Amino acid sequence: MKQIKDLYEKDKPREKLILKGAPALSNRELIAIIFGSGGKDHPLMSISKEIETLLEDEKLEALDIRKLSAISGVGTSKACQILAAFELAKRFYVESEKPLIRTPEDLLPLLKDYADKKQEHFLTITLDGSKRVIDVHLTFIGTLNYAPLHPREVFAVACTDRAASIIAAHNHPSGSLTPSNEDKLVTKQLREIGNLMGIELLDHIIFTKGNGYYSFAANGIL
Repeated sequence: MKQIKDLYEKDKPREKLILKGAPALSNRELIAIIFGSGGKDHPLMSISKEIETLLEDEKLEALDIRKLSAISGVGTSKACQILAAFELAKRFYVESEKPLIRTPEDLLPLLKDYADKKQEHFLTITLDGSKRVIDVHLTFIGTLNYAPLHPREVFAVACTDRAASIIAAHNHPSGSLTPSNEDKLVTKQLREIGNLMGIELLDHIIFTKGNGYYSFAANGIL
């Protein structure tokens, strides 16, 4: 296996990227640039080949520090560097079609199918570390004006999705956007449990058929 120093100058991954652009590089060459440098006993391109093989054998989601660190020449620091690069690319490109939630208005299109329901429907929206939606879960269906939700249902789906944060949402069939005492209580419980579990409750949204909404966060209750 050639080492970087044995390659023609124009064929070195970094110089090749400068001359021809990133699309011209092979997967192995791109990995070599991310990794940075090898060592006397662990040539860079050999390490890159092993990482490439691991990527081909494993789903990206299955990669972790342990598997990368098991490759000769890859320590914990470099493994973190590689995983961070992959995660950043995944967030900006692979998952770019997933809705990014910056404001309650960004969430409303995901709630519209539940706005005209005759019973309260409680939804748990799970989000990743970049605040993109992982999934929208129907957590509980209540009566006309009351949904006796238990927080465990909310955090069960949050843990399954490995969510970094959640947003709670439920409709008010009555059309009123005023939070009930029960709404306030469950919000307090979700916030406290989320703080303990490291899964932040970003907001609790009450919404109605007319696209009106009430945000606990915007009203300073969270």
